Amino acid sequence: MATLNRCRIAGYQQARSQLPRLDREKRSAGRVLFRANHTPQLTRLSSLVAQKFFPEDDRKKQATISNSLRRLIDDFLQTDGTFERDLVGPMKRVRIDRWGSQLLQAQAQAQAQARSLGSGISRQAFLQTTRRQASTAAAPQIDEDTPKITNLPSPAPERAAESAKLAALHARLSLSNKIPLETLARALIVPSADKNPSFNNANLAFLGSTFINYHVLEYLVCKFPRLPMAVLYEALRAYSGKESLHQVARRWGVEAAAAPGEEVDPGLLQWAPKDADMQSRWGSIRQESQYTDRFKPRRGISSRVVYDDAFGDPVQVEKMTSEEGYKYYQHEAYSSFVQAVVGAVYTHSGQDAARDFVKAHILARQVDVSSMFEFKLPTRELATLCAREGFEAPIARLESETGRLSRTPVFIVGIYSGSEKLGEGGGPSLDIARWKASMNALKAWYLYSPGNKVRVPSDMYEPDAKPWKAPHIDIGEVI
Repeated sequence: MATLNRCRIAGYQQARSQLPRLDREKRSAGRVLFRANHTPQLTRLSSLVAQKFFPEDDRKKQATISNSLRRLIDDFLQTDGTFERDLVGPMKRVRIDRWGSQLLQAQAQAQAQARSLGSGISRQAFLQTTRRQASTAAAPQIDEDTPKITNLPSPAPERAAESAKLAALHARLSLSNKIPLETLARALIVPSADKNPSFNNANLAFLGSTFINYHVLEYLVCKFPRLPMAVLYEALRAYSGKESLHQVARRWGVEAAAAPGEEVDPGLLQWAPKDADMQSRWGSIRQESQYTDRFKPRRGISSRVVYDDAFGDPVQVEKMTSEEGYKYYQHEAYSSFVQAVVGAVYTHSGQDAARDFVKAHILARQVDVSSMFEFKLPTRELATLCAREGFEAPIARLESETGRLSRTPVFIVGIYSGSEKLGEGGGPSLDIARWKASMNALKAWYLYSPGNKVRVPSDMYEPDAKPWKAPHIDIGEVI
């Protein structure tokens, strides 16, 4: 019995010592069998299609893929990081980022080739083969250039309806509803701010300036038919010159913008202190204008009428300082607005409305024409005038005096032509009194007027106008 037990114990110990070896052999055989049964062959495009790896639509489209594209995909699936692994060796490490970028590049090439054939594998099918998308794919380049946005030199016409200042100015001037706000906004844009004639007031200002000058000139000629030409130019300047129209625009409440631009309120005057490079004054350039820096050429009345502008000034502007140039361009900008408003009224409302507007805002201003005279030899000019008109020679007579021997004497002298008294003047001496009396006699002659309400040629456009009677126009000054 004891012997039997010892044999059992020895057999048990021997069997137990052989268990690790059998266990290792069994495990190795199991690994080999598992790898043989579960390791797939090299992945091919055909096997992926057979296993329904692609959607149904892509399986239909893959039939049209060219052989070169098939080889490209097969080569891609056989690289590192794919489904391929050794039958007996350990599995290779999967490089997800490299694999994803390679797959995206292969997908882009596949789509380009498929697009050239009219069909291709969809982007969604390739994206289904990846666990995540890689961020290493390059973004497509945009060939089209982005259009550059440029600022306009003046506000757009559509913004005129949104400006409260423009509407207030329209109502302040009592303009007709026929004149749109867009036209009034255009009148506020000077060519120095916007050189485009379709958006500035150059055309309206030229029309308005000619209309204003015509009505002012016919009014002056008919009211003062004996005015000398030099005084007539100054009177015309006092009514319709740049400085006068600048004051008219100021009284209208027109405000100027700090600088022109697209963002400026359309109700502000837009101008720049520079030359607009546009013709705004008409006349002929004198040949001696290039020598004005060395001497001042003599200009007579006849040459001023023929060569110079509407006010008898040279067309070529003389050199100015910075302050004088700023005032010059400022007056030009404000005056162009007034002229453009008159041109707008004439364009939209007609001639009668424009004439009434000129009478109400320009001719209604009081101008002292008598202060514009400047005589160099009044006694000689008066004698020549009397000889031309057939009057007796003028004689100076002392009418009264006081304090002849004092520090402040006063003499009153009268100028007579025969028995008719032509003028009277006083001064601290007899010579000065005679000069003043001669000047007053000349002013009385030149400032003759048939009355305040005189008929002008433009009155004939009114309906039921009376027959025209030509006014008396003097032949002009004597010297």
